[in-house]
Amino acid sequence: RNMIDYWPNIAYNVSKPDTKELFMLFLEYPSCSTCKKAKKWLDDHNIAYTDRHIKENRPTYDELLLWLNLSGLPSKKFFNTSGLLYKSMGLKDKLPSMTVEEQLQLLASDGMLVKRPLVITDQGTVLVGFREQEWAEKLL
Repeated sequence: RNMIDYWPNIAYNVSKPDTKELFMLFLEYPSCSTCKKAKKWLDDHNIAYTDRHIKENRPTYDELLLWLNLSGLPSKKFFNTSGLLYKSMGLKDKLPSMTVEEQLQLLASDGMLVKRPLVITDQGTVLVGFREQEWAEKLL
């Protein structure tokens, strides 16, 4: 199934009714330098996206569960391990003993715990963090 099945309220570009344009959600923290680089990369490659502020409109538990399953990544990869909140909470030592459900609940509690940028396409591609080569392979 593609992501549009999970996000039925998202409309495709109505100016091209015969084609489905890729829908891409771009979660970022605007002052994050890596997010700025990623956004510039998307703009430079004329890739359309819907921008979402990761702190003001944090991912929900259900979204995180879906994205985790689509990505095939371990849940630890969704944590912003270099963030101040992650460090102040001592999560490096706590995560190994937490269940995936507990980790996702924690991630959903504060967008600053979530690694950014985070990209999700309607085709089920999930990219965590910005690695230019990976983004080029998956998005171009």
